[in-house]
Amino acid sequence: MLLVIDVGNTNTVVGVYEDEKLITNWRLSTERNRTIDEYGILFRNLFTLAKMDSEKITGIAISSVVPPLNFTLTKMAENYFGLTPYYVDHSSETGMPICYHPATDVGADRIVNSVAAIQRYGTPCIIVDFGTATTFDAVSKNSEYLGGVITPGLNISAEALFQRAARLSRVEIRRPEQVVGQTTIGSVQSGLYYGYIGLVDGILRRMIAELGESTKVIATGGLARLIGRGSELIEEIDDDLTLEGLRLIYERNRK
Repeated sequence: MLLVIDVGNTNTVVGVYEDEKLITNWRLSTERNRTIDEYGILFRNLFTLAKMDSEKITGIAISSVVPPLNFTLTKMAENYFGLTPYYVDHSSETGMPICYHPATDVGADRIVNSVAAIQRYGTPCIIVDFGTATTFDAVSKNSEYLGGVITPGLNISAEALFQRAARLSRVEIRRPEQVVGQTTIGSVQSGLYYGYIGLVDGILRRMIAELGESTKVIATGGLARLIGRGSELIEEIDDDLTLEGLRLIYERNRK
């Protein structure tokens, strides 16, 4: 079995594959101050609750955008699983040329998302990942990683609003029943939700104009379902895209 770990700035997504099948997955908070043993105990407890044998793990693949955690996770993998993890980066063999300057700046999460999208949906394609930042990644019809767009995530945008506007209280981020809010809460929810969809679709229209009308648009990440269902241009919502990309790249690089 393969253990895959995607370490984001806010959340860490963990999955276990048996051959090509994702058999379980978890979404955790990314905690930079956890020790090696705290991570080890956490993983062991997850396996116990899922009634899975951690000793059946034969490989570990990690994509991380939080470099300070890499040493901790490496030692955790060695101490608790007896394995040295494989880290995805720009130098990994992916079959996808990276046309980005410098290539070292491309986040591992953007690489794994793009590789999985090519495999599952074909090219050309755009992947929108709703995380701490929202990233838009463009893949050409020749399966080349072209680059993309990075914007503040919805939660970051909302937090900035609440911190700078003294009379506005925090609200649940959700789709309101109507655009015109008749309360302050409704007005803020409408602005956050429909405003962000306007941002997403506005960027996508410009990217599609550059890539071609046949471009497929795939969404993933924590808020993909909330925003993706309101978007006019997002065609697929794939919760497991990042984990699948990790599996594909790990399999390609272990041969």
